[in-house]
Amino acid sequence: MMAFRSSQAIRALYRAAQIQESAYLLGSSRTYATAITNVPELNCRNISSFFNKGHGALPWSHRSSLTLSSAMAVELPIFLNDTRLLSTQVKAPAQARQMGALRVAMSSPGFIFEPYAPREKIPFFRRWFTRSGWRKTKEDIILELKSAYAINKLRKSGYSKNLFYKEAINVYKEINTLLANGDKNALRKAVTEKMYSELKNEIKQRESIWSKVYWEMVEPIVKIRTLRARLIGVDPKDLEKVFIQLTLEFLSKQKFEAYDSKGSLVSGDKSKEVLVRDIWVFEKCLFQPKSFWRLCGRISL
Repeated sequence: MMAFRSSQAIRALYRAAQIQESAYLLGSSRTYATAITNVPELNCRNISSFFNKGHGALPWSHRSSLTLSSAMAVELPIFLNDTRLLSTQVKAPAQARQMGALRVAMSSPGFIFEPYAPREKIPFFRRWFTRSGWRKTKEDIILELKSAYAINKLRKSGYSKNLFYKEAINVYKEINTLLANGDKNALRKAVTEKMYSELKNEIKQRESIWSKVYWEMVEPIVKIRTLRARLIGVDPKDLEKVFIQLTLEFLSKQKFEAYDSKGSLVSGDKSKEVLVRDIWVFEKCLFQPKSFWRLCGRISL
């Protein structure tokens, strides 16, 4: 009897997750207005102390040099066809709305919608036999449904995971190389407006300490996977005007050295390979045919 009741509770929980209002799968206007204040600030670290502590990672990257345990990737083969899921859209920023529809199409929303965080591990008994466990399970199911819906929407525009991963790795290498070279002009094209401002400040801070930097990624990359996918609507009158954000995990071996103004080595060792984990968020406008993927944020866990 206890097993039968538990089974009924699980089915009821899954049904409840499926009938959530549309704001669960697409950012609501209220969420859009408050999300900027909820996004963790990407502050620059003290570069010298960072390397002296032996982290072995680049100063401009929010990453860990340790391999972490696998987390569940949420790119699930779930297809949601209910058009009502798009009924609640997100308003574009006020400045973008004043510039007109064309400007809205080309501008980034300017924040990471629902930044990725590892799931809390819950013991089996607590998850399925307590009220708090059921509530957490319901939240996890909703997170998976959001990503599944966003991926399904992306596939309709011709998305291929293998092709996208190749493109993402190339962009990852390009941005890191541009950061190492301090090429701000070329960097502007590969990142969003807000991200460009942050990276420009990081380059300025780094150049005040190091005169030159060497960076190299050892190929092939160790691992790449999708952690999260989210849609952001910008026009409540047009359900097709959406941006998509894909959160990717990069696990790669890298080499790094830094030099002072006299050309002397002051940090790193390019003869050694360091295992680095990065979590980057890529963004693309789905209602502009010629749009391309850009880096819109990095997540530090």
